Amino acid sequence: MKVYVAGSKGFVGQGILKKLNECKYEVITTPRELDLRNMYLVKSFFEKNKPEWVFDCAAVVGGISKNIKEPYKFLLDNLQIQNNIIDFSIQYGVKKVLFLGSSCIYPKDYRQPLVEEDLLAAPLEPTNEGYAIAKIAGLKLCEYANRTQNNTKFISLMPCNLYGPGDHFDLERSHVLSALVKKIVDAHITGQKNVEVWGSGNPKREWLYIDDLADGAIWAMNNLESTSTFLNIGVGVDISIKYLAEKISCLVGYTGELYFNTSKPEGMMKKCLDVSKINQLGWKAKTPFEKGLQETIEYYRSIRG
Repeated sequence: MKVYVAGSKGFVGQGILKKLNECKYEVITTPRELDLRNMYLVKSFFEKNKPEWVFDCAAVVGGISKNIKEPYKFLLDNLQIQNNIIDFSIQYGVKKVLFLGSSCIYPKDYRQPLVEEDLLAAPLEPTNEGYAIAKIAGLKLCEYANRTQNNTKFISLMPCNLYGPGDHFDLERSHVLSALVKKIVDAHITGQKNVEVWGSGNPKREWLYIDDLADGAIWAMNNLESTSTFLNIGVGVDISIKYLAEKISCLVGYTGELYFNTSKPEGMMKKCLDVSKINQLGWKAKTPFEKGLQETIEYYRSIRG
């Protein structure tokens, strides 16, 4: 099975690539990451390499600050990337494609936990609307392809927030967990007396360890023929940002003050996925949160030097 991981240099792509290599799949390598926004380069790649499986985890991503500043780029770039991968997968007869979306596709402050049928039931969270619209378009392309194209097998998974070794830790690009790991570890090492946390600390988020996401993605390709719409993938439990910051402080040994800056944006107040469908089909996350968080902290310490 010739496998291509689109976005293999990113956090999610590296996680899936690592798991594929462990399982001895034949992974198509490229000397450098393709510019997946360029349809001519993507067409040439598919024509030359003829992958049989494609994992589409390529995306322009970032934290709340970057999403607010660059909605045009987040929408346009992500549309171009996924349109090229999906369309050329169809044109060149790829046997199976896995499309990874995001839990931000769901309505703002809607009923919890979020079930797959809640898609488009109410307005989106404005702070990451551009990214969310792109991901909705991608999962709908996959849904329509399965419905109308011959022998097309697209699987769409919508993960909750991801974390783990290999994540980004610069404050412009990172999500809240990795940003807090960086801030608190740095403060502990330098003796800084307080750490700023954006918002009140009350919003709740669900966290899936990167190795579990990779395991779930490969499990889906091996066990599902296609999805009629999409499936949530996560742990089904959320925690507050305040609890997260305090847990990181405890694991790091940081005894300074956490300052919750309520003048900063904090996004949706609660976002937890109902994962009963994928659990019933046979997959469930395995990594305890504290274990995954400790490994993330140790990873950041190792790259910080």
